[in-house]
Amino acid sequence: MTIAVGEKLPAATFKEKTADGPVEISTSDLFAGKRVVLFAVPGAFTPTCTLNHLPGYLENRDAILARGVDDIAVISVNDWHVMGAWAQHSGGMGKIHFLADWDASFTKAIGLDADLSGGGLGVRSKRYSMLVDDGVVKSINVEDNPGQATVSSAATMIEQL
Repeated sequence: MTIAVGEKLPAATFKEKTADGPVEISTSDLFAGKRVVLFAVPGAFTPTCTLNHLPGYLENRDAILARGVDDIAVISVNDWHVMGAWAQHSGGMGKIHFLADWDASFTKAIGLDADLSGGGLGVRSKRYSMLVDDGVVKSINVEDNPGQATVSSAATMIEQL
């Protein structure tokens, strides 16, 4: 069952690469007492994710934060090495959190996993964005087509803030 507006995110732990090495970040660390924009991509370095989805959030980071958002995070079913390399390559390191849901446990728990084995990717996340306030989902935008980033774009999120 897919998580819905008004529901609390489940407890989970992600890994993130930092200048000091990998750190674990729990959902309570990231969301407790904060307004956070979370968006998910099927895979770091994949074309739509790298060329369309992520750049919108990096380019609009200040506009999003100016609307009362405390933090922005991207999540993918990749390992923390890949997410760290993507953060560095994209220029996003230190600007937003690049979270590795390496085993898809969080993604499955919120019902937003997708079997993309036909494309050689295996189990991944659906493409989505959500506004989370103190751990509770306030809005959620799930793409019907993983090759598009319109419903879950930064522009759509800004309109919802």
